[in-house]
Amino acid sequence: AISIPSAGVDGAIHERDWYAPGGGESGYIAINSDDPNIVIASGPAGRRAYNDIMTHYDHRTGQKWNITVWPELYGWGAGAESLKYRFQWTFPIMFSQHDPDTLFVASNVLHRSNDLGASFDAVSPDLTRADPETLLPSGGPVTRDNTGAEVYATIFALAESPHEPGVLWAGSDDGLIHRSDDWGATWENVTPGPDLIGDWPLISIIEPSPHDPATVYVAATRYKHDDNRPYLLKTSDNGQSWTLITDGIPDDDFTRVIRADPRCRGLLFAGTETGLYVSFNDGGQWRRMGGNPSASLRTGIPVVPIHDLVVKDDSLVVATHGRSFWILDDLNPLRRYDPATDSGPLTLFEPAPKVRMRTYGRFSRWYEDDTNTEAVNFGRADTSLVSYKLDRDLPEGENPVFLDAGTNPPFGIVFQYLLDTEHQDGVTLRISDSDGKLVREIAATGNPGHNRAYWDLRYDGIPDVVDEFSSWSRPVGPLAVPGDYQAELIAGDHRATATASVAADPRVATSQDDLMAQQAFLFEIMATLDRTNQLINRLTLIRRQAAFWIERLDDAETLETAQRIRATIDETLPRLIDVNIHEAQLYPSGLHEKLNALFESVDSADYAPPQQAREVLAQLDAELVDIEEALQNDLGPQIAAFNERVVNEMAVAALELLG
Repeated sequence: AISIPSAGVDGAIHERDWYAPGGGESGYIAINSDDPNIVIASGPAGRRAYNDIMTHYDHRTGQKWNITVWPELYGWGAGAESLKYRFQWTFPIMFSQHDPDTLFVASNVLHRSNDLGASFDAVSPDLTRADPETLLPSGGPVTRDNTGAEVYATIFALAESPHEPGVLWAGSDDGLIHRSDDWGATWENVTPGPDLIGDWPLISIIEPSPHDPATVYVAATRYKHDDNRPYLLKTSDNGQSWTLITDGIPDDDFTRVIRADPRCRGLLFAGTETGLYVSFNDGGQWRRMGGNPSASLRTGIPVVPIHDLVVKDDSLVVATHGRSFWILDDLNPLRRYDPATDSGPLTLFEPAPKVRMRTYGRFSRWYEDDTNTEAVNFGRADTSLVSYKLDRDLPEGENPVFLDAGTNPPFGIVFQYLLDTEHQDGVTLRISDSDGKLVREIAATGNPGHNRAYWDLRYDGIPDVVDEFSSWSRPVGPLAVPGDYQAELIAGDHRATATASVAADPRVATSQDDLMAQQAFLFEIMATLDRTNQLINRLTLIRRQAAFWIERLDDAETLETAQRIRATIDETLPRLIDVNIHEAQLYPSGLHEKLNALFESVDSADYAPPQQAREVLAQLDAELVDIEEALQNDLGPQIAAFNERVVNEMAVAALELLG
């Protein structure tokens, strides 16, 4: 939540409104795993509220309950030496992973509540150095800048072992690390020596390994001591010994956070003052991710301080000190990347499984008609506008580039691949179902290095009608049903394959058989629509040819035949398509529009096709058969007779020319 002053009923801004239900613009947020409606959060709120304010928010009622650990109002002018408990501006709050009823909150001691904040017990001694020299009033009597952000000698980092109940880790902003095996009853000082971490570092993040109970990672900083070196440490024996793991990070890029991937052992991420780093060998070597100052908005994370990271399923969420979130939406390539083997001409990574979900109101293909890549565009006139630009150098799934809104990941499955050289003609991605039937063929970029291709989980569509009567396109077909699909990437003479899994939407009760029945019926509609479009295109071509001969024929009987052909087509086309689509809306729809509308009706949600839809398709198909038979009986002989007369006339003319 963000602290934004809001107006009361009288239009005035009231100080009590300066903190939102989820806390302020900074601080920790803890969500109860048993009841996600319960959110515990913190945030400084002004001189008339507690600096260590903490709220219990219930989303069901919208009520916000102040559960501050020690609700004695000191005001912003009080120094750290006068506080009963020293709380940092961003003090840790955490629900236990092993006991969702246990809430931990850290000041200079650890507090525990088993009743969601109705009471707290101090379960640790002071876990900081508590040097009196660091507790003096900040700035003295001249500046009096005791706003709470200057409170020192506090627990700045708190973590719980995901493996063992009761194992807790605490790190202070004055350089101490403690460990407890018994829910905080006793503590052991396991601080690394100054030869590794220097004097008085700020312990920023403690990250227990999700793979090994004895392994823990730590990120620390000493930039306030004019030391900008990175400090990342690892212990594999519960803090009895530590190793510095910063190889590959520049000496002037200090570190704020380290996180371990819960699914891939040895895959680590670190946030520094300037960007994001990744290690594939448990911290043995780090590589920078993005952070190119000249990179475009969508090609990499900018140069920015990164204060926290979290791995959620297959995504890496990055929180910056620029008040932004960035998301790397598929970690699978990093999880499967092997620097020793993934250096050939073509590497296709296994994509993350995708839940088959319908979305409504997404940006669709309408923006593809925009050609001005410099102009700022708006999708429509509306109360909720987003502005965007187009970047034609980016693949379809990454356009448009929003200027004042976040961007959701592309709908469907993202395929990521590496190319060692440029393929100017691009590469081809072929998706096939479990029976080997081609689902979709997608043109992808052939740039050297890392590339992405997108499959929107739909089958190929059908050809459109000619531009003269273009009304309703069907570039893609039905959604793929849940199951495994095979992807083949073709780059020149090189091929690579991967399996793409489409999972069922867990909220949808429709059976697999009904989804397959829906898909099969949509293919029936497309088949009838394809026959309609092909007939429209053939008639349009014949009409153009008849017009050509009408302007050039002298023979009256042949001219009359050509005019009859055009008249027959002019009478037939409105039954097939709205020939006045570009002029007005006051004309009836043809089979083209009716079949497209029927497709979208049946495709509107995940249900088996209704009976009335089947009846409508049967009627429309019968109408198309009637038109096809009538044309075969009427127009066919006319065209045959016309062609014969034109050929004869041309033969006679040729003989005359030859003398």
